[in-house]
Amino acid sequence: MCLAVPARIIELLPGDMARAEVGGVVKELSLCLVDDVAVGDFVIVHVGFALSRLEPEEAEATLALFAEAGMLTEDDEGVPVEDRT
Repeated sequence: MCLAVPARIIELLPGDMARAEVGGVVKELSLCLVDDVAVGDFVIVHVGFALSRLEPEEAEATLALFAEAGMLTEDDEGVPVEDRT
C-alpha cells in the first residue's frame, strides 16, 4: 500500500528541492514533478517527491483526519509517529 501525504512548503532550495513540514516534521523533497510551487503552498508528497499542488482547505482537512486517526501525533516518548523505526 502506498501513502501520499499533504505537506506545506516552508523553504525553496536549489535544484528543484524544497523543505516541507507535515505534522511538525520537516523533510527535504523534490519539486521536479510540479511547476510554480511557492513557500506556503501545500503539495502531495510520496517517497520524497511532490506529486501535485493541493488547495489549503483540502490539505488541512486531510491533515486533521490523519491527526484524528493518530497518524500525526507523538508517542509517549515524544517521537513523532511517522519517525519511529
